[in-house]
Amino acid sequence: MPDELAGWGPALEEIARRKAAAAGMGGPERLARQASRGRLNARERLLALFDRGTFTELGALMGALEDPPVNADGFVAGFGRVDGRPVLAGAEDVTVLGGSIGASSSDKRYRLCQLARQERVPLVVLLEGAGHRVAAERPGRRPGDLGALVELSGQVPVVVLVLGASAGHGALYAPLADFAVMTGTASIFAAGPPLVRSATGEVITKEELGGPPVAAATAGVVHNVVPDDKEAVALARRYLGHFPSSAWDSPPVRPGSDVGPRRVELLSLIPPDPRRPYRIGPVLTELVDDGHLLDVQPDFGSSLVCALAFLGGRSVAIVANDPSVRAGTIDSAAADKGAHFLQVAGAFGLPCVFLADNPGVLAGSAAERAGILRHAARLYAVQHRLRVPKLHVTLRKAFGFGSSVMAMNPFDGQTLSLAFPSITLGALPASSAASALASEEERARVAAEQARASLTGAAGLAYDDVVDPRELRNALLAGLSLARRPSPGPSGWEGVLP
Repeated sequence: MPDELAGWGPALEEIARRKAAAAGMGGPERLARQASRGRLNARERLLALFDRGTFTELGALMGALEDPPVNADGFVAGFGRVDGRPVLAGAEDVTVLGGSIGASSSDKRYRLCQLARQERVPLVVLLEGAGHRVAAERPGRRPGDLGALVELSGQVPVVVLVLGASAGHGALYAPLADFAVMTGTASIFAAGPPLVRSATGEVITKEELGGPPVAAATAGVVHNVVPDDKEAVALARRYLGHFPSSAWDSPPVRPGSDVGPRRVELLSLIPPDPRRPYRIGPVLTELVDDGHLLDVQPDFGSSLVCALAFLGGRSVAIVANDPSVRAGTIDSAAADKGAHFLQVAGAFGLPCVFLADNPGVLAGSAAERAGILRHAARLYAVQHRLRVPKLHVTLRKAFGFGSSVMAMNPFDGQTLSLAFPSITLGALPASSAASALASEEERARVAAEQARASLTGAAGLAYDDVVDPRELRNALLAGLSLARRPSPGPSGWEGVLP
């Protein structure tokens, strides 16, 4: 042994041995089983998330003093760079005690949240675990990682990836995140099938309890579903690319060949008859830079599209009615989806673009039982409270409260309010039996007046301008050029509510 290591050698060897054991996770057999399922292990997931060669681990020796040792206490954590920017991340290791949460790994989760808030960098958490490891709990008061996560909300972007079965405490990270993604074979629930069977007698599979059809399409607990781990990590990286590192930074600007003015071919995509459906997706693709959209939560509340894009090189949040789904009517799911999306966009300074084409909020006994008034009121309140640039466009129609939740309200903080020619507005369509208009002549007169809304609205300054649909991109770019860039930093912290 070299002389300079004479005193250091044993300690260095001991630390190196324990770190090597931690790197081995649950051992070759369990790692092979994980690979056979078509899933990456916790360390592979983090290496895929971060730029090559930038990952630095934190807390590798946690669990090393347990008997037997619990490698990294089942939670691999650290920091690195994503597209050159620092990011913190932690991954549950299902090969170590099922990825369950012990006292040490709970502290490590808290430490990640603390560091993310202190250093003002995004946090990504990758889930595949069984929830709390009750037998490993130590008595006494300990810091709460969920509370730390709530306090982090609205200050830095928080992304959660559900990459296997996620239960209990860990699963709560998904609804508390800004953006949650799951793979097609993952599941998420408050309690797994064994506990459900014990508590209620219900026999159910993981997939039936919290697979993608439930978690994404029905409950809206997660936003997007992708085929596998690699796609989930790629989507997380793409999502982060639309946001600043923290609320104290300005949203990203992306230069490119398609950031300037150009005409858009919308006349063939949007039929002038307000009763004819069309898909809003191709319209948005035509409008934004390079046709690139990140559709957030497409399977939930699908009559409302919430998408991230770049417009004139600036990152923007788009909320648009989709007339191909119930004519664009806003139901409770769509309202909740839009409210959460706008809270996130507002927290990080993204300009918000509203494209309205709807007959109002959903009517009927089922809608009322689902609380449509409360959910729609939440969406209205969130859009009203936005302190970022708002750009509104009425494409064809907007009736009743359906116009208000889409930021059509005059003098409501819009940077720019636009309309297409021949839009139709009103409390409700004149042709409706509920309009209470007694005669055909009166209905025709009111319908004609509603159909002149673009002209009457512009004449009364309800709209700043009526634009040719082919000039919509150029008009929005002009509005963005006027729009102020909000002062960095949270103004009266509120966070993003689940």
